[in-house]
Amino acid sequence: MDTRDKDTEYSQGIMSPDSTARPPLPDALGTSDATIMATITGDRMTPTEIEPEQKSLTPFQESLRRLRRDTRAMISLAFIALFVIIPLIGPPIYQHIGGPYKSNVTGQIIGPEVYHNPFHQELDRQNEGPSAQYWLGTDGIGRDLLARLMQGMLISLVVAVLVEIVDIVLGVLVGVLAGFYGGWIDQVLARFTDVMFAFPGLLFAILLAGIFGPWADTHLSTIPLIGANGDARLLIVSLALAFTAWPLMARYVRGQTLQLKEQQFVEAARTVGSSDAKIILRHIVPNLFSIVIVAATLDISNTIIGEAGLSLLNLGVQPPGSSLGLMISDAATTLSLYPWEVLLPSIVLTIIVLAFSFLGDGLRDAFDPRGKN
Repeated sequence: MDTRDKDTEYSQGIMSPDSTARPPLPDALGTSDATIMATITGDRMTPTEIEPEQKSLTPFQESLRRLRRDTRAMISLAFIALFVIIPLIGPPIYQHIGGPYKSNVTGQIIGPEVYHNPFHQELDRQNEGPSAQYWLGTDGIGRDLLARLMQGMLISLVVAVLVEIVDIVLGVLVGVLAGFYGGWIDQVLARFTDVMFAFPGLLFAILLAGIFGPWADTHLSTIPLIGANGDARLLIVSLALAFTAWPLMARYVRGQTLQLKEQQFVEAARTVGSSDAKIILRHIVPNLFSIVIVAATLDISNTIIGEAGLSLLNLGVQPPGSSLGLMISDAATTLSLYPWEVLLPSIVLTIIVLAFSFLGDGLRDAFDPRGKN
């Protein structure tokens, strides 16, 4: 066979390279899969078709996302919002609903701003059921139950805010100092908290309210917004409950501070010459946010129960004032005849306490998911 024939045979059996021009493959680093495929196939992508890279969430944003997924916590938060909104804006609106009528006791024409007042008495309208005039009925001396219920919720809200302010300020201050510096501050805090845990906090609050309550009725009753309408003892009650609450907050903060001061970012701050005050304010305190919020939310339930218990024992709000505990105490004698007068404040108190407890559990699981069993 001729050599030229063999060359021709081999040239026909070997595939010739494709001379069709193709775009070069892009570098995969920093390029999305959709962009690579579009480049290979020759498709053109508009700017709107290129998906932007998703930014990673911060730990706080991750915690909020876990909290939003907690149905029980979200429902509890809705009830807490109602608990805050109703006593603040409810009374002014309620006192403008309804028409005037003639009182059979005084003979005067009174309007809704009077008979929807939580302190107004209509002795001929005692223990009435719900009606268009009194939406939830009246109590044993003819006072509007809904108006007194909103006033009682307001009292619980005010006491909870006052107690938590003292609780957070003292707890964070003492806890941070004890955990950061140690020494005698840490020893004093440890011994004091041991004493407070050994002595029940509610009994201590009862002791203070019983000793200083009469003094408050005498000296604080003339102060507007503090002692008016039987609320003179609220300051004593708030201080007593706060005094028993802040050591537990301080213990939580101290434990967290002991962990934070050993972290690398604190060591780096020390290396660059930051002062102790700057380290505490910029690096320690901001990282205590989650544990302080969780502890304060859980403590609000105990505060509301404590205030209601003191008022139930006639050591808190005094007549003609209104408190959830005082309403239960006033209606306890007629429980068999008019049970709704006891059930209304009891149900409201139960819902408020459960809402704060469930929200506190949700916050704890959201900010510390590793601690969830």
